[in-house]
Amino acid sequence: MTDTFSKKYLDESLELIHKLDASAIEALVAGLASVRAAGGRLFILGVGGSAGHASHAVNDFRKLCGFEAYAPTDNVSELTARTNDEGWDTTFSEWLKGSRLRKGDGLLVFSVGGGNREKNVSVNLVRSLELAKEVGAKVFGIVGRDGGYTRRVADACVVIPTISTDRTTPHTEGFAAVVWHLLVSHPSLQRSATKWESVK
Repeated sequence: MTDTFSKKYLDESLELIHKLDASAIEALVAGLASVRAAGGRLFILGVGGSAGHASHAVNDFRKLCGFEAYAPTDNVSELTARTNDEGWDTTFSEWLKGSRLRKGDGLLVFSVGGGNREKNVSVNLVRSLELAKEVGAKVFGIVGRDGGYTRRVADACVVIPTISTDRTTPHTEGFAAVVWHLLVSHPSLQRSATKWESVK
């Protein structure tokens, strides 16, 4: 029998999950825990599908893990005003300046490529990471491909392995959700049970 696309996709997913670096995930847990313990805030950044991840993850980190967490993409009025008036590249960094990003805070980036200034890809992420390093905030990432600028400057970063170049984006975005749900379920981070697990 010829393999269906569904079986192929699922087989790729199985291969990918076996290649995920559990030690990198544990380093991310430790870094996030240290930000929370020191009273730092967590800012979660993403573009496109990763913006949806950022919004969802803000909810989980706040509700389940007790973080003070925010995402710039949750305020569409400010986001579009900044894009219209100042240009896309500074949308996140200027928002972070307005939020008084400081030493002790953390930035968590969801991105397929991690940002690349030279190739003019997700420059708004790159500028945000530059600002974070400048002020002494911690940088974390869950990214794909080679990790891009995020991986280069991150204090802890999980790179979703590329199994099929034809499906880099769906695998990266799908497994980014797996990893962040692992994070908010991790005993070093989770403080409150999810609803169904607490219903007897």
